[in-house]
Amino acid sequence: MPFDFSRRELLAAGLGGIFGLQQSSLFSSQPATDLDIIDCHTHFYDPTRPEGIPWPPQGTPLYRTVLPRHLRELQHFRRVTGTVIVEASDRLEDNAWLLSLAKEDPFVVGIVGRLEPGAAGFSDHLKRFAADPLFRGIRISTDLLRTLLDKDELRDLRLFAERDLALDVNGGPETPAELARLASRMPDLRIVLNHIGNVRITADPPPGDWVAGIRAAAMHRNVACKISALCWAAQVGNKAPMELDFYRPYIDVVWNAFGNDRVIYGSDWPASESAADYATQQRIVMEYAQERGADTVKKFCSLNAKRIYKWVERPGRGRK
Repeated sequence: MPFDFSRRELLAAGLGGIFGLQQSSLFSSQPATDLDIIDCHTHFYDPTRPEGIPWPPQGTPLYRTVLPRHLRELQHFRRVTGTVIVEASDRLEDNAWLLSLAKEDPFVVGIVGRLEPGAAGFSDHLKRFAADPLFRGIRISTDLLRTLLDKDELRDLRLFAERDLALDVNGGPETPAELARLASRMPDLRIVLNHIGNVRITADPPPGDWVAGIRAAAMHRNVACKISALCWAAQVGNKAPMELDFYRPYIDVVWNAFGNDRVIYGSDWPASESAADYATQQRIVMEYAQERGADTVKKFCSLNAKRIYKWVERPGRGRK
């Protein structure tokens, strides 16, 4: 997925210091266990494995062992209680490695794997991995999706839909428009836009083509959007704005289009750490959700993802 890797190559800085947090009354007054927060976009990997890892590259701050326990150890704005992992590697057996990792840690409630529709053996690979209930979907690139649509080669995606799995799509600001094309042809497939389409977030008004694409995608009830990687999209050098109002025009476009029931919380950690620490990124989107009420916060933090990904509640996950 060329877009994924060119994006990651830009991640050159390490985790910054913890910024000051001004917690709102909703988040500061409630006990730690009352809000279930499922981070639906994390990446985990271990470069000490005998076979190594294809990403991130050696010599970068991201090249280190990153496991679910490391996410739990971070300072959070509100404590994350579970995660859906997104596989960044294009190696087939790395799907199995993630499922093995998840088996040992009930904090992991789902895996979005990496398979390539249209490639040889797709149906067999899908059958193999989908046998594990924690395998909740796959992620593909916008470039691959466009090719499948243009060639009308949707057979593998139909197999995917028949297994009641979700399809993540990651690419540039053109991605929402491509999702609208797919959703119109496959209304039974649950589709998730990653990172609001990776639009560059600036002080300027949101670009018109991206806005039109977001609205076109949101017209289809089977499309949802992860509000994630916002600070990365606004990053200049090693810094990103820390206040909600800078991001508000872009979040408004997404939230007003998809509504309270089709927006999902995700961080893109650790890839996102070059732009801001975890707590700051979390605070920005949580403050926005809070403005829409306590019920909306619960939907955004876990309930929407439960419906869309059908993540798995696991014994021992706990929220304490």
